[in-house]
Amino acid sequence: MAQRTTCSSISYKWVYHVFLSFHGEDSRLGFISYLCEALRQRRIHAFIDDERIRTGEEITPALLKAIQESRIAIVVFSENYANSTFCLDELVKSMECFKEEGRLIYPIFYYVDPSELRRPRGSYAEALPRLEERFKDNKKKVQKWRLALSQAAELKGYHLKPKIAKEQECITRIISEVAVRIN
Repeated sequence: MAQRTTCSSISYKWVYHVFLSFHGEDSRLGFISYLCEALRQRRIHAFIDDERIRTGEEITPALLKAIQESRIAIVVFSENYANSTFCLDELVKSMECFKEEGRLIYPIFYYVDPSELRRPRGSYAEALPRLEERFKDNKKKVQKWRLALSQAAELKGYHLKPKIAKEQECITRIISEVAVRIN
């Protein structure tokens, strides 16, 4: 667990095996709680935000540090993920660290299709124009979010589809793969 890595030219030790990024209202009480329990059972040390951090709140230096100090980022893209600037900032930072040696990102498309992120459709097509309007004085920020969403959609991940998804099987596969990677 004490491997060294860099992100933004700073040297860090792995403090966490996994950093979890997700939109709480969509998945915290179901999928995420089961995933966290499975991680705990396998003694995989995960960073998960707590209930005190509010969606849309500016990402804190502590969270940025947690992303940097994590070996793997598991990003759960759900219907409302793009509605949260907080989630999008986590994604941008995770993608930046992904480009550094040794970092991994496991995207989970939780009842959304990856194509919705590449060429925004559905809730992503609704959220991004609202963000562009809200951040019209900071177009670079929205461009970073769009690029990170598009890049993440190109990564091999796990895709849960409505009416055919078996969440427990997906969690089992994720945990097995994470365990192999961290060992």
